[in-house]
Amino acid sequence: MSTCKITVMASGNGSNFQALVDGIASGAITDARITRLYVNRGQAFATQRADKAGIPWEYYNMVSHGFLEKGEKDAAKLQAGREKYDAALSAKILEGADKPDLIVLAGWMHVFTKAFLDPLEAAGIKVINLHPALPGKYDGANAIGRAFDDFQAGRLENDTTGIMVHFVIDVVDRGEPIITREIKCRAGEDLHGLEQRIHGEEHALIVTATQQVVHDVLAARRS
Repeated sequence: MSTCKITVMASGNGSNFQALVDGIASGAITDARITRLYVNRGQAFATQRADKAGIPWEYYNMVSHGFLEKGEKDAAKLQAGREKYDAALSAKILEGADKPDLIVLAGWMHVFTKAFLDPLEAAGIKVINLHPALPGKYDGANAIGRAFDDFQAGRLENDTTGIMVHFVIDVVDRGEPIITREIKCRAGEDLHGLEQRIHGEEHALIVTATQQVVHDVLAARRS
């Protein structure tokens, strides 16, 4: 039986990484296994989840690994550092014994440049990302908070925000959507309540989208 090897990348708590681990264990994601986790924050709780699941993980950070000086503010140096880090990380993934067929960004707080994406695309490795907003809405950081603020101000169209899983390109959160889900904001609900509802929906969506892409990857391999 052909298996899709998955690398997951996370920066923090790792609840969506855990959803993927559980999805594979329960059979919600079939013919796939997670072969490695990468984190870019030293205290990421996702690493403890990986240890419990027996999944190898690696910490790889722009500053700690010498690609950028701590506190650097110069825009040109920041961009150059990002590109060198991205190129090194893509090379690490491609040269590893557990080279993946699919990369899932599950709360990965770093925007990739073409230096990361182009080598992976050339190798036929798909990269997907979970983002807590609908396509074309609230790109980048603090998407839930910005949607909440617009709802409070009466500016949120149809009182609706949402989540999506999309393919990753070098424009933030603008890659082709794989699956989307609308979520209605509720009068009287605070930001924490909206965040909790959205995070609950994210766990299911990332599993469903990953299974869909795994199916497509394996189908392409057989064709």
